[in-house]
Amino acid sequence: MFNFDRRTLYIILGAMVLMNVLNGGRSIEGLIYSLPGVIVAMTFHEFAHAWAATKLGDDTPRLQGRLNLNPMSHIDPVGIVCLALLGFGWGKPVQINSRNFNGKYSLSKAEAIVSAAGPIMNFIIAFLFVVIYAIMAITVRTITRPIIILQTIISSIILVNLGLGVFNLIPIYPLDGSKVLNHFLPYKAKEWFENNQFILSIIVFILVFGTNIISYISAWILTGMEYLVGLVIGIFI
Repeated sequence: MFNFDRRTLYIILGAMVLMNVLNGGRSIEGLIYSLPGVIVAMTFHEFAHAWAATKLGDDTPRLQGRLNLNPMSHIDPVGIVCLALLGFGWGKPVQINSRNFNGKYSLSKAEAIVSAAGPIMNFIIAFLFVVIYAIMAITVRTITRPIIILQTIISSIILVNLGLGVFNLIPIYPLDGSKVLNHFLPYKAKEWFENNQFILSIIVFILVFGTNIISYISAWILTGMEYLVGLVIGIFI
């Protein structure tokens, strides 16, 4: 199976960050406003993995101090910089021991549940903040500078959570989507995916960084959330 070693990965990411800055990436103000979204997204994403694994019988995340909402327990320094500057990133991986699972589900299903928990949590957080934003838009009568800043931060939380959720559902190792897809594939298909990780990683690399596919999918999901929230709020108003 193909993997970048850590040094190569950091060189590639460093070059990408430098290109982003030189090409007029996010402003300092924009980065400051995006940080709450980045911290919330990463913290809840990794906590969800830990919570799901614990519910399935594996106490490893709790013993390693990952079953909490303390950002310092979950944030990876390189991952948070990438998420803030490039729009994608990662937290500290939650370690699990599948041998500790309670046997309620098959091994592949249990691993799929734990993997899916992170992105699902991101979508839940995004939806909750869409609701908060909508309520603010209806109830706030005077738009002041603090209100604009708060709305900007809420928008950042929504967009970062959607982006992180969508990105991690890409079915390529080591992203969460690989474990989710693995559960549904027949044996030969699983073998094919494992043997072609290199070419698949290249394809994903081109799609993610050569197009705005993550943004497009996130925007589509956001439109659906806004429509649903609008319907619900309309019922009570």
